Amino acid sequence: MSITRVTHGSTVAAAQRNLQAAMQRLASTQDKASTLKEISRPSDDPGAAAEAMAVRGAQRAAEQHSRNVDNASGWLTTADTALSTATNLLHQVRDVVMSGANQGVLPPAAREALAVQLDNLHGELLNAANSQYMGRSVFAGTSDAASAFEADGSFNGMPNSSVTRRIGENTTVRVDADGAAAFGQGASSVFALVKGLAEDLRAGDPVSARLAEVDEKLNSVLAAQATIGATHASVLTAENALAGQKVALEARRSGLEDADLAAVALELQTQELAYRAALSASAKVIQPSLMDYLR
Repeated sequence: MSITRVTHGSTVAAAQRNLQAAMQRLASTQDKASTLKEISRPSDDPGAAAEAMAVRGAQRAAEQHSRNVDNASGWLTTADTALSTATNLLHQVRDVVMSGANQGVLPPAAREALAVQLDNLHGELLNAANSQYMGRSVFAGTSDAASAFEADGSFNGMPNSSVTRRIGENTTVRVDADGAAAFGQGASSVFALVKGLAEDLRAGDPVSARLAEVDEKLNSVLAAQATIGATHASVLTAENALAGQKVALEARRSGLEDADLAAVALELQTQELAYRAALSASAKVIQPSLMDYLR
């Protein structure tokens, strides 16, 4: 039967290793308590750290999409307000034309008064069609022109272009309106029509036959407004979805990175007790004497 002799040096080395391990566990728990973070460095938990980085990337994307949604909502609200204003103005144009057509032979002064109303409505329609959001026309596509339309109906917008915003990972919406489709352009524009109606009234020409043209322009504006309204509804739906997504992502990130205060406090007390016990035990086991140094 062999007997293994445990030297004083090996006992001291083992005690030091155990104390160092206990001290490291205590230090790690103290660091967690001070930062309230489960992961202070990637090496703490490589898998959780990689997942947390992916979650943070998703959060940044969601924040960018939220900013895009806000911008898109601003564009669409501006366009919807302008088209709603244009609709009301065209109803007024129709009423003026009806007045000029249903009152028999009007004296020149009355016809001039109706023509002046149309002139004013022409200017208000032009203002509505040149509405801007953050310095950009909402009816000119990607054009940076100062105005979408001139007084004669000339269109300054960029044909076959659109302003879009990405409001989701795979969702892009158009946030402007096709000014040429809504208001027409040149001689076939709503502005040329209203101007021509005013000229007809001043010249004493009948205007009743042109009611169909007014209705046609009114329908074009209403169609554009319906498209804007549908797009705005989808943007608001995306906004609600993003709000829920951000809450879920934050909960996921917190579950990966944030430490539970109660659990950390309990763990800290446990590690402190363990370290003190290790110190006490080592002090009792390792009692150097003169004989220890003479061995």
